[in-house]
Amino acid sequence: MGIGRTLRGCLQRRNREKRAATQRFMRVGRAAGVSRWERLHGYVYARWPYAYIGAAIAERTERKLLRPLMAPFLALAFFPQRWGRSYHGKVLPTDEAARLVLVQEPIDVTLSEQVIPFETARDLVLADPDHIVALDCPCRVARREPCLPLDVCLIMGEPFASFVLEHNPERARWLQPQEAVDIIQAEADRGHVHHAFFKEAMLGRFYAICNCCSCCCGAMSAHRNGVPMLISSGYVADLDMEACRACGRCVERCPFGAITLDRQFARVESEACMGCGICVQSCPQQALSLMRHPRRPEPLVVSDLLPPEMIPLLKTPDPTDNGGQV
Repeated sequence: MGIGRTLRGCLQRRNREKRAATQRFMRVGRAAGVSRWERLHGYVYARWPYAYIGAAIAERTERKLLRPLMAPFLALAFFPQRWGRSYHGKVLPTDEAARLVLVQEPIDVTLSEQVIPFETARDLVLADPDHIVALDCPCRVARREPCLPLDVCLIMGEPFASFVLEHNPERARWLQPQEAVDIIQAEADRGHVHHAFFKEAMLGRFYAICNCCSCCCGAMSAHRNGVPMLISSGYVADLDMEACRACGRCVERCPFGAITLDRQFARVESEACMGCGICVQSCPQQALSLMRHPRRPEPLVVSDLLPPEMIPLLKTPDPTDNGGQV
C-alpha cells in the first residue's frame, strides 16, 4: 500500500510538472503574439521531437510511418525557401557557442537581418539562461547507425528547457553551464559544428545550440540539398600556405566539404566554407585561421549583446585568432 501511494504521488507530481511546463510555454507564446497554430506547432515539435524529426528524415521505417501524423507540420518542407526562413541555424565558432551557454543575465534582443538574413525567427531571448538541458539529438536518434554520444543538443532557457525535460525525461537531463561548455568542446574535438537554432514554431526565437555531425544532422543534409537552413558564421577559413604541410587533417575534419588537397597545400573553397572553425582547431601546423568575410552575414557576437559588466564569461580568444580554442 505504501509503495502504491508513493508511485501515485510520483505520477501526480510529474503530471503537475508537465502541465506547468506546458502552460508556461503557451502563456509565453500568447504574450509574444504567437498565433495559436504556431503554438500548437511548437508544442508538437518540442513534445515529440523524435517523431517530428524522425518523420522528416525518414531513414528508419518506424519513423517513416509517422509521416502522415506529422504531415501538417512538415508541409513547409515542400517550399525550401519558406522552410529556411521559418527554421534555421546560425553557425557559431566554438568560443561563441561557449559564451552563449555561460551567459548568466537575461537577454532579449532581435538580431538584425545582417546577422540572421530572414524577416522572422530572429529573436534571441534567454529567460532563466542558466536553465540548460542536454537532449539526445533527434537527428542522431533518427539514423540507423547514429554518431555517438547522443546527448549533445543543448536546450536553452525557458520556457523550452523545462518543457523538453518534463516531456522527454528519459532522453534529457539538467546541465550546469560548465557541463554545457564541456559538451561543446568535446563535440568540436570530434569535428562537429555548433549551430544556434531559431524556429518560428518555437515562439519565433532562439531555443537551442545543436552540435551537429554532417552525417546525421537533418539541417546539414537539407543545406547540401539546397534548403537555406544554415547561416554562415560570418567568417571563412584562411590558409597560411607557408605553414601548411598538406597533411590532409583539415580535409578530413571539415563538416562542409569546403577544403580540398593538392600535392603542396590545402585549398579552401570560400563559397562552401561556413566559418565554423573546426579546421582551425584541427590543424597541427596552425596554418588555418578564421577571417571575417565582407559578403557573409555578420557574426553573432555574444559580447555585443550585453554590457561587459553583465557577462561573466570565460576568457576565450577572438574567433579570428589562430586556434579558436575555449
